Amino acid sequence: MTSLAKARELLREFPVADGHNDLPWALREQVRYDLDARDIATDQSACLHTDLARLRAGCVGAQFWSVYVPSDRPGAVPGTLEQIDCVRQLIDRYPAELRAALTAADMEAARAEGRVASLMGAEGGHSIDNSLATLRALYALGVRYLTLTHNHNIAWADSATDDPAVGGLTAFGRAVVREMNREGMLVDLSHVAATTMRDALDTSAAPVIFSHSSSRAVCDHPRNIPDDVLERLPANGGVAMVTFVPKFVLQAAVDWTAAADENMRAHGLHHLDTTPEGMAVHRAFEERNPRPVATVSTVADHLDHMREVAGIDHLGIGGDYDGTAFTPDGLDDVSGYPNLIAELLDRGWSGTDLAKLTWQNTVRVLGAAEDVARDLGTRTGPSNATLEQLDG
Repeated sequence: MTSLAKARELLREFPVADGHNDLPWALREQVRYDLDARDIATDQSACLHTDLARLRAGCVGAQFWSVYVPSDRPGAVPGTLEQIDCVRQLIDRYPAELRAALTAADMEAARAEGRVASLMGAEGGHSIDNSLATLRALYALGVRYLTLTHNHNIAWADSATDDPAVGGLTAFGRAVVREMNREGMLVDLSHVAATTMRDALDTSAAPVIFSHSSSRAVCDHPRNIPDDVLERLPANGGVAMVTFVPKFVLQAAVDWTAAADENMRAHGLHHLDTTPEGMAVHRAFEERNPRPVATVSTVADHLDHMREVAGIDHLGIGGDYDGTAFTPDGLDDVSGYPNLIAELLDRGWSGTDLAKLTWQNTVRVLGAAEDVARDLGTRTGPSNATLEQLDG
């Protein structure tokens, strides 16, 4: 049996639980949520990384759909609500393929049914607009993680890709983390500054996640996780979900991306623009400046290092499909996960290791957050603290 055939066999039992997919935002940007125009029951490979057939081919058993809005635009709360509505529309439209999931038990039920457990994660603390009540409302609507920042600082937390402002988490930021623990919402530390990572680990009573981040020791990008933070995951119980974005996993791509981003800005476009116009500008730049190509092996290098530092019980996968302009060779879209598992098999990873990586660790961490919430709920009530009260 080839490594790829063995990978697919393993994934039939323990499919991929992926931490981050930006399909809802791509649907907003491309067709303003017209799901007839981007019917993912049909081949969408010309426009998207994700459709139902490729989810099946990639052996995806659970997906955290990102309910994302940019951190530099107004209207974050209604924008996030629109994204939540989009995910609900997808689940309602494709009930044979997708199942709403709120708990670890829901994830296991979906796996038993052969459906994709569909969870939601809000990407950036700006989505709660400095309101713990809004945080609780998002949880009530089904959001099961909050990424504390996106690309920009917020009033109570520093981002990895902005100039330091508050030195990590403020008093209100720590209150946000505690309220997330009380609700059972996972604290997601992708996108945050290393100081914020450390403060959140100091504060959280529940395991944290990194929904789509790789190793900073392997590729020195601020979006990645330093080794001293990875070393703390066993004590916390958290999970770091390796991402596939070339500019985060391949050092040569980091340098190329800086030049490509500047080219996008020179054309009056946001550097993360994935509309047809934005992609045309990207392609023209790439024709003049061939981009360094990440591969399945590049991603596996990160996982090898992260396993050595954090241990196999603290790793997962967060591809960031439909949130990136480029993907590694062999991981071109959501059908590519078996290629990564085959590469890891060739590197000596066991079936037990791979079951933890693809499925078990993610289910465990959500279940652990639920356990912490049940305990806290017997001892503490909702917090009504405000930013002004705690931070002045």
